[in-house]
Amino acid sequence: MDVDALRRRAASDLAACGIVLTADEEAAIEVTDLGLGAFEREGLTLLTYVNNDRYCAKELLLLPGHRHPPIGDSPGKQETFRCRRGEVFLHVEGEPTAAPAAAPPPGSDEWYTVRHELRLRPGEQYTIRPDTWHWFQAGPDGAVVSEFSSTSTDDADIFADPRVRRVSADR
Repeated sequence: MDVDALRRRAASDLAACGIVLTADEEAAIEVTDLGLGAFEREGLTLLTYVNNDRYCAKELLLLPGHRHPPIGDSPGKQETFRCRRGEVFLHVEGEPTAAPAAAPPPGSDEWYTVRHELRLRPGEQYTIRPDTWHWFQAGPDGAVVSEFSSTSTDDADIFADPRVRRVSADR
């Protein structure tokens, strides 16, 4: 996996949305295949602008299924995803969609258990309550998604797929 090339691609995708990055921000773009060895199918590229004890702001490119559990007195992370470019198929808890546009990767059905699909196009957004299972997949042309949330505690995230490891490819 060429991490530098993936960072450049992410920065280019963000620039196409009018999101300009500094050289330091581009270098800070996180790239991970989540330990699954299939970056193009199940990887994650993200840039965290700020993450403190009150709030968090990120740009995301692809996200696997997971939830953010309660931690101490906190109910868990609440997220709002806003589609900037492309199309995103967001799956959340609820009645399964009869003919979803997105599908779990082959051989992963047992881990992708929430099947209520919402389609987000540029300018549309959706807020996920804390401790809610969710996953999403970009449309065929890729997507850029901004995330606005309460504090992000990635090390506490619970992934349905026990093979997932939330580590960066180069860190």
